[in-house]
Amino acid sequence: MDTEVSDKNIRSTDSDPATELRDFVAKLMQSSDLESVASEIDVLQSIYGDHAIHLYHSSPGSPRSGIPNHSSSASEAIRYEVSLNLPSHEDISIRILVSIPPAYPASGPPQLQLLSRYIGAFGVDSSLFGSILRTFISVSGVEWTPESVCVFDGLQNVLERCEAWYDDKISREAAGELLREDALTRNHILVEPDESLAPSSTADEKDRVALDTALPEDIEIVVAEPIVDRRSIFVGRACRISHPSQVPLILNNIMSDRHISRAHHPIINAWRCQVGNVLHQDNDDNEETAAGSRLAHLLSILEINNVLVVVTRWFGGIHLGPDRFKHINHAARNALELGGFLEQIDESRGGGRNAGKGRKR
Repeated sequence: MDTEVSDKNIRSTDSDPATELRDFVAKLMQSSDLESVASEIDVLQSIYGDHAIHLYHSSPGSPRSGIPNHSSSASEAIRYEVSLNLPSHEDISIRILVSIPPAYPASGPPQLQLLSRYIGAFGVDSSLFGSILRTFISVSGVEWTPESVCVFDGLQNVLERCEAWYDDKISREAAGELLREDALTRNHILVEPDESLAPSSTADEKDRVALDTALPEDIEIVVAEPIVDRRSIFVGRACRISHPSQVPLILNNIMSDRHISRAHHPIINAWRCQVGNVLHQDNDDNEETAAGSRLAHLLSILEINNVLVVVTRWFGGIHLGPDRFKHINHAARNALELGGFLEQIDESRGGGRNAGKGRKR
């Protein structure tokens, strides 16, 4: 790559990064070896805007490290910085350093580096930082072929990964808050006085749960760890039952938790119970169309009887499409595994496995 572009010819425009970049691109256009690099920068600027791209400054007052000059070695890279907003979070921006090697695009890909130490309120971890460095050399990144310009594809790939990482952080934070609120609510219920003895109040009436919420005797509900996707949270619960009459009592008990009752779909459920020679079964979508029937199908194919499985979903504001059914089934299966309902199936297949993480109550 011919890098004979003079630094002194563009210093007069230092005060205006956009003009500086345009002059730099014009200088690159004068070299046939650099024409494809110049054209790519010009296209990126037209896509992302005049102020999204500027030549890289390693530190204030330092020479432009993105500007190769006549005295530079043949191995010097062209470097520029791109500032982009996350597609679904326009108030959150990231900064990416693009390093163009002398052999690009003939025989070497560019390298992308995340300059942002924080994305929103979350500190960037080494895993995300490393994955972006490997954008063009990783199977999970962007495939590069010789003679192909690929910076745009790389930047879009980085945007997608950063947004997924940021959404995951938000979801985990939300899940933590929900679990903390859940724990606080449970502790509060344990110590608060008997509401039946307190004077009634019209203002409190709509926020008061039904009094008949005690679990039937010998019923133990297991609660699986939350599944989080794009701020939506799915929690599975399961318990062993011996008679269909226990089901409404158990559901009432679950709904007595105000945190659960305020979920968008608090008690998606299905159950099967054999009494004598008769198999009783039913399910409830809980306004998540077809969700209950899918849980019923899960119990059917697993051939599990005398069980009630319940999934609670808190909607995070982002529609998940068919993925929501996958998470509902996974949440239910996790609860079934935690409750030991899958042990017999696993043993019949040649070995058991450890139960999933969760808690009992």
